[in-house]
Amino acid sequence: MNNSQSYDSKTIWYHWLSAGLIFSLWIIGQTIDFFPKGTPRITVRSMHITFGVILAVLLIFRIVWKNKSGVKLPSAIPGILGRLSTGAHHALYALITVTVIVGLSATWIRGDNIFNLFQIPAFDPGNKELRKQVVDIHELLANSLLILAILHGMIAMWHHWIKKDDVLKRMLPRLK
Repeated sequence: MNNSQSYDSKTIWYHWLSAGLIFSLWIIGQTIDFFPKGTPRITVRSMHITFGVILAVLLIFRIVWKNKSGVKLPSAIPGILGRLSTGAHHALYALITVTVIVGLSATWIRGDNIFNLFQIPAFDPGNKELRKQVVDIHELLANSLLILAILHGMIAMWHHWIKKDDVLKRMLPRLK
């Protein structure tokens, strides 16, 4: 496979860093309430928020890079399946964006203690219903994102093991 059939290294690393952060955020989000109240839970929630902010910054860099300098490859699949593939990638970007925005909104609406260093004031401290609704929406979006990302990975594996084409290799880091 020559370089014209592969994404550039920055695009590849943005992809895998995003995937790692999304998976880590989902795991942390699912386990926050397992931690005892107080410093352990504050630390885990603070990690979740921090990783979410890092994902937001990474997403901005990734989109700017993709639109300005990143290698743009044609769809590996012709026709309607290629258009569906492109649409799925756009859906992933949109879902990441909305999930991060709603998550950051939840932090502001709920108010949070960040690593016991500073407090984000609650938008409406007495409005528990608003807090619950936004957190529930964030959870629904995060679960949807994880499902779509898993499907994305499964399709990449299908390409690699069943179709035996180079679609997966386009996004794998090149080792020297």
